[in-house]
Amino acid sequence: MSNVYAVTKIVGTSKKSIENAVENAIETASQTLKNLDWFEVKETRGFIEDGKVAYYQVALEIGFRYEKAK
Repeated sequence: MSNVYAVTKIVGTSKKSIENAVENAIETASQTLKNLDWFEVKETRGFIEDGKVAYYQVALEIGFRYEKAK
């Protein structure tokens, strides 16, 4: 069986870590999008405040599978 996917770009943020930013993005996207199958980190950056990392920001592409009509 072959599948058809859509790809969308999302950005997650976290004050804790890059991994937490990824997890936040996927958890939030999964509340709206169905059939999430994969993700790819495209960009990683952060915000500096008073000489320290204030938060991490990660841009992801996520793939979700279209459902076949019944």
